[in-house]
Amino acid sequence: MANFQTDSRIVLTLDAGGTNMVFGAMQGGNFIIDPITLPSNANNLDLCLDTMVIGFSSVINKLKEKPIAISFAFPGPADYPNGIIGGYLPNFPSFRDGVALGPFLADRFGVPVFINNDGDLFAYGEALGGMLPETNARLEAAGSQKRYHNLIGYTFGTGFGIGTFINGQLNRGDNSCVETFCLPHSKINGVIVEEGVAVRAVKRVYGELSENPDHGLEPKDICEIADGTREGNREAAIRAFNEMGEVAGEAMATAATLIDGLIVIGGGITAARKYIMPGLFKSLRSKLHTLSGEEVNRVQMKVYDLDNDEEFADFARGDSRLIKVYGSDREVTYDPQKRIGVAISKMGASKAISVGAYTFALDQLDRK
Repeated sequence: MANFQTDSRIVLTLDAGGTNMVFGAMQGGNFIIDPITLPSNANNLDLCLDTMVIGFSSVINKLKEKPIAISFAFPGPADYPNGIIGGYLPNFPSFRDGVALGPFLADRFGVPVFINNDGDLFAYGEALGGMLPETNARLEAAGSQKRYHNLIGYTFGTGFGIGTFINGQLNRGDNSCVETFCLPHSKINGVIVEEGVAVRAVKRVYGELSENPDHGLEPKDICEIADGTREGNREAAIRAFNEMGEVAGEAMATAATLIDGLIVIGGGITAARKYIMPGLFKSLRSKLHTLSGEEVNRVQMKVYDLDNDEEFADFARGDSRLIKVYGSDREVTYDPQKRIGVAISKMGASKAISVGAYTFALDQLDRK
């Protein structure tokens, strides 16, 4: 892939959330206009499609050059290669019966349209221009020989999204359906994990613990209560975020065990990281047992907090040492420590998704 940061082509982007849609235009991996935010109108198909036309048209009117493509994220499973959105879409219920969104927008604007899952594009953006190259650069600066090629991206927000980047490629799966939102909730039997890792989860758990289910507060408000800057039940606020971290960590442990790569987390709710991350690392670092009683790590790799400078230093150092090559005086470096790391996105979810959308479009067009 060519260096997207120096590419002069313009691509229209969209971060389609269940609450808001953020429209933009990127060139060289950067926004070239101020993003335009409109309400999603996700419950009404006609209004939602009208919003998309208005949003993209408003962006085009601000550009001096014609865009070469539209590329954006959509939450949930769909037939992304063909641009058809449908199926179980809790955040976009009006699309469940199937909507040929890609062809509709291609007809309307006369350019190729690429649609992907928002979690996929978040991971793609972080892998090409965010956490993955940043971590490898930090490792190089620290004198470490360790490098990473795999990344798992998670978004915390209206839903619980995931994307995976494996050995230089975005993993879209055979059905465009790489998901973990439907894994089991670790604390509520028979319930999906997303019910414990989303905006609604923090609000619900705070209401239960504070015995005030009709509190009307948003996660930002609950975080302020946890910080002690707003009146409310501080213990309940802290526990609500901590439980979210624990439930998320259990789902992440399953993915990390299978993918064996770095983990990056994005979404506005990560502003409460100091209350979320302790529970998350508790789950990732937890133990299981064999029937004979032998203790086994939940995740076979040692898990580090890469946003903690001391932990990053240990992560970079590993357990490297010299061992002799049998039958000679030569020595080679051996580092037996298997390890991965977790970090909060520095790009921010919306920017990472847009970078992912931009680079995906360029890559697809260059292949034609």
